[in-house]
Amino acid sequence: MSGGAERYAVEVTRRLKARGHDIHLYSRFLDESAADGMPHVRVPNRHTYSSVANSLSFAREAARLLEGKRYDVIHSHERGYRQDVLTVHTFSYRSGLERYPFLRKIDQTYLSPRSWLYLWLEKRQMTSPRLVAVSRVIREDIRKQYRRTEEVQVITPGVDLDWFHPERIAERRAPFKTHLDDTSGELVVLFVGGEFRRKGLDRLIPAIGQGMRLIVVGRGEKPEHYRRLAAGCGVEQRIEFVGHVDDDIRKYYARADVVALPSLREAFGMSILEGMACGLPVVASPDAGVAGLIEEGKNGFLAGEVGELHSAFLRLQDAALRKEMGKRARLAAEAYSWDRAAAGYEEVFVNLLDSRSKRHG
Repeated sequence: MSGGAERYAVEVTRRLKARGHDIHLYSRFLDESAADGMPHVRVPNRHTYSSVANSLSFAREAARLLEGKRYDVIHSHERGYRQDVLTVHTFSYRSGLERYPFLRKIDQTYLSPRSWLYLWLEKRQMTSPRLVAVSRVIREDIRKQYRRTEEVQVITPGVDLDWFHPERIAERRAPFKTHLDDTSGELVVLFVGGEFRRKGLDRLIPAIGQGMRLIVVGRGEKPEHYRRLAAGCGVEQRIEFVGHVDDDIRKYYARADVVALPSLREAFGMSILEGMACGLPVVASPDAGVAGLIEEGKNGFLAGEVGELHSAFLRLQDAALRKEMGKRARLAAEAYSWDRAAAGYEEVFVNLLDSRSKRHG
């Protein structure tokens, strides 16, 4: 699983344990501390040379380890064969093929063994008795690509509302404010994420104008390309590339006036939800899964193109508007706790067991 999917799985699992469920974890890379005392079985990772081989290996090894076990529900966040409930965190591989130019699409669809394996595994994945999508855009992708109309429930990620709280952020604001942010009351825009291209950093940098600064948190691909882009736009002095952050990321939310994520494709967008929980207005692509949380002009703006982003930032230079929008953003975020997500899974599990009982009763 990617970082976001692993975090989702860990947070939901911890809440389910706290609600009295007996949880056993099967994973390849999960840190023992994240297991939080739950029984943890390490799934061997026998193939590391390709993502397809990794997926096939995990499915096969997990099936072997589960042989003979009697669990009420098998819930997976990875591709597999035996799960009762599958959480889908990403757009389908089939939808990705649609974005290729014609000749490459033909090659990948009909001539590439790698694509055959992906498509076969994905098709098997979509036959799970219950599917959960992490956003409405992922549910629509499932419905479009696999015509799966029934039993696809949306359970979005949550956020730790105490950890990402405006009061906690205010406590960190003064110590972590630097000369970069304090020089002239400029608007500080925060971008958090890897995969710079997919998350729209090449559109965000040209949107930074006079009276604005940008903090980029994350280890994305080809960072020098984006430094050159900033120089070409004449804003290299207005952008700080932080890199990967292992410690408390809240210090960067504390420095920010707005959080932006103009992704090309985004299953959800955790940095937007975290920013809202911190009491910050947000700017996100209308194509992002998290877009459903944003009320245009109330708690944020939907913007994906350079001109749209720049216009949103110009409006957010109004401190009074930012304050009011930030309050509304926090109120919206309060509906998205991890406890709510865990309760959603309880409902999925109960419905599954009820239908199974009726079928065999």
